[in-house]
Amino acid sequence: MQIFDVVVVGAGAAGLFCAGVAGQKGLKVLVVDHSEKVAEKIRISGGGRCNFTNLETSPNQFLSDNPRFCRSALSRYTPTDFLDLVKKYGIAFHEKHKGQLFCDRSAEDIIQMLLQECAAGGVTRWQPCAVQSIRFSDTAPNSTYYTVDTNQGTVRSKAVVIASGGLAIPKIGATDFGYRIARQFGLPVVPTRPALVPLTFNETAWAPFANLAGLSLPVNISTGNKKDRTTFSEDLLFTHRGLSGPGVLQISSYWQEGAPIALNLSPKVNLGVFLADAKSRSRKHIANEISAIVPSRLADTWVAQGATFGHQWEHSIAEASDKALQVLAERMTHWEITPTGTEGYRKAEVTAGGVNTKALSSQTMESSQRGLYFIGEVVDVTGWLGGYNFQWAWASGFACAQALAANQGV
Repeated sequence: MQIFDVVVVGAGAAGLFCAGVAGQKGLKVLVVDHSEKVAEKIRISGGGRCNFTNLETSPNQFLSDNPRFCRSALSRYTPTDFLDLVKKYGIAFHEKHKGQLFCDRSAEDIIQMLLQECAAGGVTRWQPCAVQSIRFSDTAPNSTYYTVDTNQGTVRSKAVVIASGGLAIPKIGATDFGYRIARQFGLPVVPTRPALVPLTFNETAWAPFANLAGLSLPVNISTGNKKDRTTFSEDLLFTHRGLSGPGVLQISSYWQEGAPIALNLSPKVNLGVFLADAKSRSRKHIANEISAIVPSRLADTWVAQGATFGHQWEHSIAEASDKALQVLAERMTHWEITPTGTEGYRKAEVTAGGVNTKALSSQTMESSQRGLYFIGEVVDVTGWLGGYNFQWAWASGFACAQALAANQGV
């Protein structure tokens, strides 16, 4: 039986980073992962260029039943810290917008950097390798250990780190392994749900808009009541089944089943004032005037819905009543619709919920089960779209590695 100081389950962003740091601090580390490909989620992220962090990262961009939990780790390993590592490896990068940093060449650069960091720490990696069971023994106060059974053999270690991710994108190997291990050791799990995911609508209700699939425009999108309303200003993308795009992915993490979302299709122009002015100077069709603000296909589709709201919008703007234009402006800037659901884990970028932070130390990521740690997406900490979830992977992995070294006297 081989003996390690640490077994890390999961060769993704959090797992590889934690393993590399721990190994370089002198710990004997084994990483195991059931997937054939290493860090596949990194590889496909950011359109293949990996949005590896966000310069504007703060606890405000994260959701959790305990919003303060992420503060400690995020403050001790910042985007600047990770950027220093990226620069050390000569990886070219650029800022897209709103602090989002991407590789110039390929996400593969980040994967290779993490693997080289692991190599520098003498980390052993078994992949593909399925973990069959994890058992804990505390027969003597100073000889507690874990026995990890895998399809490549049984190993023993002083600590186990669960970095197995969530349920998002099952086609690349996502499973509920981490939640099962948490429950095995009596740790609570916050109910999980797809996050950063497209929203879907009733087929009949969505029929007038289905032909807009592929159309994109900037919007304000919000959900929630007045007390806890959340709003994002991002692009919206129409799909055959509903809505996607950055704005929708962001709001999906806050959307509650049965609740409506509200859209302002003209976030930068006061549509009421615009239409009133157009009426005084133009004889164009209403849809033609609105096309100056939103894509023409959307303008045509929208004015065709006039009868639904008790008005006729398919004629010259000069012929329209002030009331009809007022209603049109109101409907387009306060378009309230209720999703029937989401596209689910198969299209979600991350999983909301996870191992309850009440059972974890925010300083070390160790659970109330001694020697068992949880990092990354498996924890009930979910970031916004834009590199925040990767920064949580780096920060939680770093906090864990530091604690592992300190706890084992390295």
